[in-house]
Amino acid sequence: MFGGLIKTALAAATMATVYICSAQAGVPDTSYAAVGPATLVPYGWADFCNRYDGECDSATLPAMDVNLTPKSLKMIERINSWVNTNIKPMSDQQHWGVVDQWDYPTDGFGDCEDFALLKRKMLIDEGFPRQGLLMTVVRDQHGDGHAILTVKTNHGEFVLDNLSDDIKPWRDTHYRFIKRQSQTSQNVWVDLGDPGPAPMTVSR
Repeated sequence: MFGGLIKTALAAATMATVYICSAQAGVPDTSYAAVGPATLVPYGWADFCNRYDGECDSATLPAMDVNLTPKSLKMIERINSWVNTNIKPMSDQQHWGVVDQWDYPTDGFGDCEDFALLKRKMLIDEGFPRQGLLMTVVRDQHGDGHAILTVKTNHGEFVLDNLSDDIKPWRDTHYRFIKRQSQTSQNVWVDLGDPGPAPMTVSR
């Protein structure tokens, strides 16, 4: 079923009309977040890895950024827009009867981390390097935990968010960045400089 979902998504994506961030250059530019030392892995990621055998291999890879071109930007935007349109928001409590569960939204429902996981998988399946597609935990304007996908590119870092179809530079999101996956090992997470405690769960 999951393979069919991705095929349908990519077929629809090729027909989508998308917003290009920079008409003049074809690709936008932004900065990079400051990365700190290794930190605790979110429970949701560890639990996801236990349930999805083979999705979280521990192989160490050399750091690699996404090569951001007009073509790759269009694919990123298309996948972001398709997932946001076709997956319906539902809290983990409603969906699974638990406070926090990271999962692929194979039944068409999920919350923020499920949107991000699906976008990450679809981009990897399209040939984007895993090292540049980083699950990230932030705090929103209300102080609540939230999950997004950071796309680390040769033009800076951008955010794929279930709350917006726009591909935004990380500094333009107004989130407080807490932690994310390491580029070299997806099962190692690193601090992103916020001095506050990490949220216990993510939602929305």
